[in-house]
Amino acid sequence: MDPMQILVFLIVLFLAGYLIYALINAEKI
Repeated sequence: MDPMQILVFLIVLFLAGYLIYALINAEKI
């Protein structure tokens, strides 16, 4: 894995985590 693939993977992971977090918060409201 080259650094560029790792960077893209981290960005995708961060966005996925943010979406899940937003969905969980939306359920609480």
